[in-house]
Amino acid sequence: MGAGLSSTAAGVLQVDAAPSFDLGAVVAQLRAARERWRTGQQRPREPGGRELPSREALEDIVQGLRGALFPMRLGPPDLRQESEDYYVGHTLDTVLNALLGQLRLELRHDARQHGRPDLDSYAQALAKVREFAAALPQIRSLLDSDVQASFRGDPAARSVDEVLLCYPGIEAMIHHRIAHRLYQLGVPLLARIVAELAHGKTGIDIHPGAEIGPGFFIDHGTGVVIGETAVIGERVRVYQAVTLGAKRFPTDEKGDLQKGLPRHPIVEDDVVVYAGATILGRITIGRGSTIGGNVWLTRSVPPGSNVTQANAQNEVSGEGRA
Repeated sequence: MGAGLSSTAAGVLQVDAAPSFDLGAVVAQLRAARERWRTGQQRPREPGGRELPSREALEDIVQGLRGALFPMRLGPPDLRQESEDYYVGHTLDTVLNALLGQLRLELRHDARQHGRPDLDSYAQALAKVREFAAALPQIRSLLDSDVQASFRGDPAARSVDEVLLCYPGIEAMIHHRIAHRLYQLGVPLLARIVAELAHGKTGIDIHPGAEIGPGFFIDHGTGVVIGETAVIGERVRVYQAVTLGAKRFPTDEKGDLQKGLPRHPIVEDDVVVYAGATILGRITIGRGSTIGGNVWLTRSVPPGSNVTQANAQNEVSGEGRA
């Protein structure tokens, strides 16, 4: 096996010898690299199954959830309305059982990482999956508001169905609404995987910890970055290449980054942020404000502000409001 055919100058076919890659040595060196990593990370050495959640499994789970949330538009192409409930019930049963397995892997891994005993990861995981399932109707309602906002905010949109089927901003928000609920349930690794699946597909990078109100519209979307502690109100619209990021990263006495501190902007209701704007730090963008394209903003602005490149340096600061 592995041999190839080639022709000689006389046109006669001959069988080439299978190439040798010295795989035994490569495999041995890879095993040594794994052992060094596991020793350095204090990973368990006993034989067993998979230690961490799977991106592939999470991708299948999200695909199933998309179909269950929007069966006639994101479900199977041959689905009929009279079969919707059966399809949704069957799909959710499959997906939630798969999520249970992935969630349990994260809980067990987290216990090992922090030196805690794995007392009953199955019961904990089951409780969290039940909470997640109960939140699905609310997730659907939030996504409906996002779809409506995208349709109303884009003159090129011909229907809400086009928005749901085609817009990368909606694809990103489906993932985010799912990921954010997982983040709230205390499984940040699963949440981050779900978020990064959308990031890879759409170029839109939303951390699952970001709090985003209903009616959120991302137009075009490529290059949008929204940080972990960002808080976004209702009916907010952002365009491509907008960043809601951190201005600085405080460290502790050892020089290590302090995790989880509020460091991203608060964007109040009815704000519009145009393409290329960069808003950094725990500042507040007041309700009804408009932030122009390519503006660099590190100061709070009051409600109703209109910030452009020309006037950004002269805007009234709202320091301390955040």
